[in-house]
Amino acid sequence: MTRLFLRLNLILWLCPAGLLAQQAHVNIDWAPHKNTENLAPPYGTNTVSPIVHDDRTVTFKLLAPGADSVMVVGLPVAPGKPVAMKKGEKGLWETTVGPLLPDIYLYKLRINGVNVPDPNNSFVGMADQPPYSILIVHGDAPGYYDPKPVPHGAVTRHIYHSDVTNGEREMYVYTPPGYNPAVAYPVLYLVGGSGELASNWANEGRANFIMDNLLAEGKAVPMIIAMPNNQLIHRQHPNHVNLTFNLFEADLKQHVVPFVDTHYTTIKNPGGRALAGLSMGGRHTQFIGFKNLDLFGSFGVLSAGDVNTETLFADFLNDPATNSKINYLFVGQGTLEAERVQGNRTIALHEALEKHNIRHEYYVGGGGAHEWKTWRHLLYAKLLPGLWRK
Repeated sequence: MTRLFLRLNLILWLCPAGLLAQQAHVNIDWAPHKNTENLAPPYGTNTVSPIVHDDRTVTFKLLAPGADSVMVVGLPVAPGKPVAMKKGEKGLWETTVGPLLPDIYLYKLRINGVNVPDPNNSFVGMADQPPYSILIVHGDAPGYYDPKPVPHGAVTRHIYHSDVTNGEREMYVYTPPGYNPAVAYPVLYLVGGSGELASNWANEGRANFIMDNLLAEGKAVPMIIAMPNNQLIHRQHPNHVNLTFNLFEADLKQHVVPFVDTHYTTIKNPGGRALAGLSMGGRHTQFIGFKNLDLFGSFGVLSAGDVNTETLFADFLNDPATNSKINYLFVGQGTLEAERVQGNRTIALHEALEKHNIRHEYYVGGGGAHEWKTWRHLLYAKLLPGLWRK
């Protein structure tokens, strides 16, 4: 026993401080691509890639002797353009890009013209589209979206039957740390965009970690976050977005809200319910939420809007009682979005609300475009801190 104790102390003395507590692929590591331990390639792969260096440049590698062309697709260093990799000895393709700002990025490799996930990267994501790789560029400390040593809430996956779609559907529900069934909580119904799944706000969006950190910082009130699936029409249908408006409204009213109110202790009135979403989910927030002020009292429209806002939402804009029915209305988009044509629809919504004196908060920031970088930032910087603060 004494010998074992001495050996353990020797191991702890020889190892750098914190190494045993910060192993990549063991803990939820906030710097998983740093390759701190300089180990062999991950199981089933042929090289270590990507590698995020201390200067935040990123090296991508791929051993593919038979390939004629390999590119990295989706990086912010070349928006909309692939970054070519160079073929070296023994067919090892390589390129280094950056430096990149600390954040989480989605990318693919284009091998001989075919887009595929990076086969050497164990961090992969999926939505209502083929899978993609995830690049985590770390900063000097965990980010606002990273798990920190704070109290953590729980995320539960629920399956329910929907008469609207005549099938089984899923919903993820976050409960704050210390959730007490004896206390009634407000609920944020948070939905994704065209091509997202119910899981994406928790996975790519990191909504649960963001909420944990805000609560620990005293910047938000405890709330339940329900993340249902707002895809009700096959994404490849040419009119799938508009066709979902009535269907998702029915699913919300008939199943989603009643399910949450039944399984959790909630504030069962508009003052305790918020509806928010990104892109298509932001349009759902307007088309469903703005005409159901007896169900929802707060809203978050992220990277969405409509140039025909005045016509589409005339009742909402012209009702003199609208302000008295709304607790909080947030409209926001990314810095780069606002500079592009795509941002005009969000600006149009903001201007229509201003014209009709509808009380709201408008914000542009985060440095991102129409991407998760923007939506994570809007969630952390504005939407969650702004809810139920009155």
